[in-house]
Amino acid sequence: MNIETTNHYYTRNILLQIVVLGAICIGVIVWQRPFLYEVYFNHQVGNVGLVINGGILLLFLAGLVRLVSLFFRYSREEQMLNRFILNIRQKVEPSQGVDTHSLIVQRYRTLLDLYNRRTQINHNALAATLMAGESSLNGFPRFVNSVLILTGVFGTIVSLSIALLGASDMISSITEISGLGTVIHGMSTALSTTMTAIVTYLFFGYFYLRLTDTQTYLISRIEDITATVLLPRFQIQQETVVKDFSDVIRAAAALVKKLDASQQKYEETADRLAEVLDRYRDEMQRSGESLEEIVKLLQAGFRLTERDL
Repeated sequence: MNIETTNHYYTRNILLQIVVLGAICIGVIVWQRPFLYEVYFNHQVGNVGLVINGGILLLFLAGLVRLVSLFFRYSREEQMLNRFILNIRQKVEPSQGVDTHSLIVQRYRTLLDLYNRRTQINHNALAATLMAGESSLNGFPRFVNSVLILTGVFGTIVSLSIALLGASDMISSITEISGLGTVIHGMSTALSTTMTAIVTYLFFGYFYLRLTDTQTYLISRIEDITATVLLPRFQIQQETVVKDFSDVIRAAAALVKKLDASQQKYEETADRLAEVLDRYRDEMQRSGESLEEIVKLLQAGFRLTERDL
């Protein structure tokens, strides 16, 4: 049996990367606090910039929470997988000490159930089902990853529209100074929303790709263990079952032959019995005739009539 024997911490390393990059981003925000304050708060057109940036950050944080929860789930799955492999190496029950809801135990119990029901195991179908089930968990992160960059474009369009309104006011009235302020505020809002969307998209997009890599990594390990460790066990047992069935079929065929031979003997016995009955019937008939002759002789010898008898 050749399986991986070292512990893996693939998912834990990704969680550590999230913490490190998050700390770096917070450090940059603190370091550039005056500049960011000017861009995000001082030169804004009303609350438009705050609303758009707040929406982008809210969407980013919601997607990030979902990503982190999935990473924690796969970290736990990785621990259960390592425990499962350790049980196999120690030649104990593979599911001992492993969570019953983990992917590897569910796969093990599926194989066991298929074996108990004497059903052919289709590894390709099992792998495709597992991949589809895990991919369905990426719905919301996939949506956030697709929408984040569009929110930046939306903020830029809104801000440029506001800037164009300010430019229109300047053109209509040369002495109107507020129009110039609106143009400046609109450009500042466009800059802030674009910066927010790009930074959040890069951060989220990287870890979304790492999430898909994590799923591929775990599923590949599960399929490797299934193909190299679990399936050979059940395939050997299936061959034994097929052999047992063959023995049963051969025994049944031999029994049928014996029944045929017994049936023939029964038929021969029945024929002999019929012959014996025929002979007995003939003997009885001859005995009856002899008795009649004896009666007639007695009647003649003793001169008896039928009334005397």
